[in-house]
Amino acid sequence: MLLDGETIAAISTARGRGAIAVLRVSGPSAFEIVRKVVRHWPVSPRHAVLTTLFNPTDDQTIDQVLITRFDAPRSYTGEPMVEISSHGGVVAPAAVLRVLLLEGAREARPGEFTQRALLAGKLDLLQAEGIGELVDARTEAHRRIALTHIDGGLSQVLNELQQKLLNLEALLAYDLDFPGEDDGPLPKSTVQQAARDIANVLEKLLATVRVGQVAQHGAPVVIAGMPNAGKSSLFNALAGEQRAIVTEHPGTTRDALEVVLDDDRTPLRLIDTAGLRDTNDAIEQLGIEVSLKHLATAIVVLACGETAEDIDETTRRVQHTGTIATLLRVRTKADRLEIQPTRSDEIAVSSVQRTGLRELFDEMRRAVDARQGDIELTTPIITQARQQVALQEALKEIEAFQHAWNTESLPGIVAAVHVRSAVHAMNELIGRIDTEAILGAVFERFCVGK
Repeated sequence: MLLDGETIAAISTARGRGAIAVLRVSGPSAFEIVRKVVRHWPVSPRHAVLTTLFNPTDDQTIDQVLITRFDAPRSYTGEPMVEISSHGGVVAPAAVLRVLLLEGAREARPGEFTQRALLAGKLDLLQAEGIGELVDARTEAHRRIALTHIDGGLSQVLNELQQKLLNLEALLAYDLDFPGEDDGPLPKSTVQQAARDIANVLEKLLATVRVGQVAQHGAPVVIAGMPNAGKSSLFNALAGEQRAIVTEHPGTTRDALEVVLDDDRTPLRLIDTAGLRDTNDAIEQLGIEVSLKHLATAIVVLACGETAEDIDETTRRVQHTGTIATLLRVRTKADRLEIQPTRSDEIAVSSVQRTGLRELFDEMRRAVDARQGDIELTTPIITQARQQVALQEALKEIEAFQHAWNTESLPGIVAAVHVRSAVHAMNELIGRIDTEAILGAVFERFCVGK
């Protein structure tokens, strides 16, 4: 995916019914290609011009479009680039793209515009990943984190960490090459403190991985209970839409259903699970096993039941899984008069009358905040598996160096190899090793046109 000197084109907006579609053309021949197919050309950059786009082969009009030119290097890719706003839908933008390809452009690969921006020095690899995250963000928290990555917050922290590693290497090189210079050998504690500082930063960054996962997918809140406990009705009521099938037959929910409840705080991932009971039905048992897996990773569990006895049984079964989640007792079907009064430690809800839902949501929010806390952006948050693996590798190497240096189990020149390996891991993370394999792994997850 390295630069090949070709001019690329793609539809950058989502395909489907819409008022406007945006196409991008970038590369050395971008201006030449677009000028062949439009009646009017912008006389200055960054000024949109309304014109007709046509097929030069038969002079047939394709669409009426707005075109904006961006001169190099002041464009997204750093190359000559044109943005074309055509009418939306499926057919019109596809017809425009077809003409551009006929005139010599090549259809862009996923993420290729951003990749060219990276190779042109417009942004670094971590910022490029932030752009991909912003496009894919499903929650408000993930959007905010992605923006900090695009702004270079994560890049700054990792570059400072990389400099600390290089400084440590310099200390070791000085000690190994000039042991008798000036005031004698380098104090052992100086190297120990430098390595300890690096390990602390790495550990703090890796501690944000869990927060990043919650920001992307939501804090897991599992609805648990016996069959026919009203779990799916509660799920639908909290989700605000008919997501789960609700019937009077036990064992209807065969698999877990999920919905993210998002606001400007930590998102909640509400999970409806199969009823907990002993069964000989192989298919239902599979659904129960899925429920148990979700319970194991839950932050909050809503233990649902029509009666206090039902909730007690649900609580017993949930606790038997070994979950460390906060349990909230939820009395469902509170609109039924024959049900005994609610205990003081229970939250009474009626999915039919939609009562108690706000109180339940507030309790869910308080429980998640107590366990998870709100997502703070003062420290950059790790959200990519690639980033996590590289940081773990760097930490492993620094810990190996610390052990060798502190115990003197290896000669200094051998122990220093671990620091060099940590530097290499950070180079891969930051993108200073521009291998095709690394770039391919990053950009293959992008959408076409970005």
